Amino acid sequence: MAHTNAASDHLIGMLRDTVVATVRRDGPDLSARQLGVFLTCYLEDGAHTVRGLAAALNVSKPAITRALDRLGELDLARRKVDPMDRRSVLVQRTLKGAAFLRELRSVMVEASNANASKAARAEQPAPRRRAAG
Repeated sequence: MAHTNAASDHLIGMLRDTVVATVRRDGPDLSARQLGVFLTCYLEDGAHTVRGLAAALNVSKPAITRALDRLGELDLARRKVDPMDRRSVLVQRTLKGAAFLRELRSVMVEASNANASKAARAEQPAPRRRAAG
């Protein structure tokens, strides 16, 4: 059980450090929903549609549309009419979005390393003190 707590503490610490680092730096500050849409589009293969993203994230299509509006403003993703089905809109990746994902990965690696170091220091036994004589 202690291992599970240590692993979850490491993960939650990494998430916190990642979020804090993204908030502090210059660049896009995404909500959890916007980040979820972004990561789904960039990490899952295949064509992404508003309908498909709404189903994958279990949120409404208008919520996906609002998230895509923000991602479009930041040039992290763009929408394009599907040439095969003009009623459908495809979500496309962008160069700026790919760069943001690389940056996010780098921040997460730093956060993971920092949390691993904290955990290692916490596991070391405290130095023994000599009794005063």
